[in-house]
Amino acid sequence: MPNLSRIVLGVALTLGSAHALAAAPTLPVPASGVIGTQDAMFSPDYWIARAPAPDKVIFSREELKALNARTFANDPSMYVLANIPAQISAGQVKAWIAKVSKMPAKPLLDVHNQPLPKSVVDPIVASIALEKIPEHVTARYGISVARQSLRTFPTDLKAFTVPDQPDFESLQESMLFPGDPVVIVHESEDGQWYFVVSPRYAAWVNKSAIAVGSRDEVLNYADKTPYRVVTGAKVRTVFTPEAPAVSELQLDMGARVPLADLPPDEPVNGQGPYVSWTLQLPVRAQDGSLHFQPALLQRNADSEPDYVPLTQANVIRQAFKFLGERYGWGHLYNGRDCSGFVSDVYRSLGVQMPRNTGDQAKSPELAHRLFTAADSHEARMKAIAQAQVGDLIYIPGHVMMFLGRVNGEPYVIQDVGGVIYLDAQGHKHWTRTNEVSVTPLLPLLIDEKLSYVDAMTSLVRIRP
Repeated sequence: MPNLSRIVLGVALTLGSAHALAAAPTLPVPASGVIGTQDAMFSPDYWIARAPAPDKVIFSREELKALNARTFANDPSMYVLANIPAQISAGQVKAWIAKVSKMPAKPLLDVHNQPLPKSVVDPIVASIALEKIPEHVTARYGISVARQSLRTFPTDLKAFTVPDQPDFESLQESMLFPGDPVVIVHESEDGQWYFVVSPRYAAWVNKSAIAVGSRDEVLNYADKTPYRVVTGAKVRTVFTPEAPAVSELQLDMGARVPLADLPPDEPVNGQGPYVSWTLQLPVRAQDGSLHFQPALLQRNADSEPDYVPLTQANVIRQAFKFLGERYGWGHLYNGRDCSGFVSDVYRSLGVQMPRNTGDQAKSPELAHRLFTAADSHEARMKAIAQAQVGDLIYIPGHVMMFLGRVNGEPYVIQDVGGVIYLDAQGHKHWTRTNEVSVTPLLPLLIDEKLSYVDAMTSLVRIRP
């Protein structure tokens, strides 16, 4: 995700001398080393009981549809695929590629912390083959058939800019999920990768994950009804040797999958369907073309006939389904990162958000309060005092979700590498978490000189 600063806690951020380190509150430090936490806090019910209006619906279905329509129309990081013309100018395609296909400023390292030689890096850059883009590109359409990485360049090579940080892979951008529609606008030099535009990201994807179909097939699939929305962190379709492409296929939180129109007494892939939902999933034929295959999702799997109602209680419940999941930059390692965590939670509640923290923090249709170096510590603390359950708190390269208060202390849930704080004696402590974690907000530091509160760049509220 190129507009993120790839924050690793413990790396200083320069925001100007106006922000001084605020005195940290005195909170107990348990054996885990995560300040201010106790086992009771790891239950969603603990926080729901503290929410002021836990079951009040914040947005109706129609209000959410209108919000999403405005977000896609007005947020430059989002794409309405139906609005992409059939013939796309070479300039537009090159602009999409140039936005993402940039080498990091720091030298790249391999998995053994050794510098990647120029003989390895240069062919990767050349593989984008900009010179082969015609004056007018004919848009092609496809659907992702698997959970597949979106990459900076058309390569699976793992590369890093910081030694011994395997969770921050530098050429990983984001992830496509089964059923995601894309517009294909270019191919790599070797013909093994597509550059695609998806609703929330444009980047390179291995073509083996994309089934190519007609415009109507692809766009209509996303709108097909009835459907199921995945409301668990991860669910899997039923094992089926008859249809390996859809056997035990993982579907992540927020996925909206159409139901297949089949008789209720007709076996699906060798199994009776009456205790399962029969999904219609895209599959890729040997020639790369799009087909559809029924697959079963057990009824006891965590899914609903529509998005979960947007209430404070449901925001908390959905967020806690990821508690303890390992951090994964750009949804790597079968996980997600901080912005992926909050956007997947809100997606299950019917809210479509930009993919990256920088875009989320300033998205024009999401109510937000921006902070600059001119904002005092007192102004920031006042904003935190007014924070509500589900509000999103941004610092450079990172986002947290506000949970509530305990004895006046604000707490957040966040997907984070670790926490830094000062103890009662003023000594700095760093505890690795590398997971979705519950923490207090006020004690947390970026370094010895800057607190999270004084680094805050935005507070986003998902409210009408």
